[in-house]
Amino acid sequence: VMTARGLASPLREVRSWDLCAAHLPLGPRPVLRLQPSARLLIIGQAPGTKVHESGIPWNDRSGDVLRGWLAMDRDTFYDESRIGIMPMGFCYPGRDARGGGNPPRPECAPRWHDRLLGYLPELRLTLLVGQYAQARYLGARRRPSLTETVQHYRDYLPGFLPLPHPSWRNTAWRNRHPWFDGEVVPELRRLVAAALD
Repeated sequence: VMTARGLASPLREVRSWDLCAAHLPLGPRPVLRLQPSARLLIIGQAPGTKVHESGIPWNDRSGDVLRGWLAMDRDTFYDESRIGIMPMGFCYPGRDARGGGNPPRPECAPRWHDRLLGYLPELRLTLLVGQYAQARYLGARRRPSLTETVQHYRDYLPGFLPLPHPSWRNTAWRNRHPWFDGEVVPELRRLVAAALD
């Protein structure tokens, strides 16, 4: 039986792992929340600076947008007995020359994800937020673009639901694709409510 005590050991290992410390501008601070009872899992990219500072995942403007899509208040969102949060990269990866976030560090997901997922027997739905999570979990089933992947989200149910990243940088994308707010968001809310029920 997968227990919270069983999961405590790999989580301790994750939180003390520092093999990529040299690549992390603010040093290692893995940010994830998991309990074996989780029914919904959110796999995003990597923490930003605000999340790194607070140690609380999605504790920033992107998180506000994501919670808006889910029609979910903070208390529900951060109830880790029901909702797990495990990014592709656990630590803040720094910024690129244009001021955008660097890709998640490539070490995290291959080393930890499968092992941690083994402790989540109750999972009913996993939200794949952004291209990195979709690349790992959908693989060859992914469409040529994130837009098409999100548009064809039904192809990946019941296990996965691909989403764009809720960054302010994607506001223009949402304006160009009104079907996302009109069709995908209501269905996202319905599916998440059913998973948590």
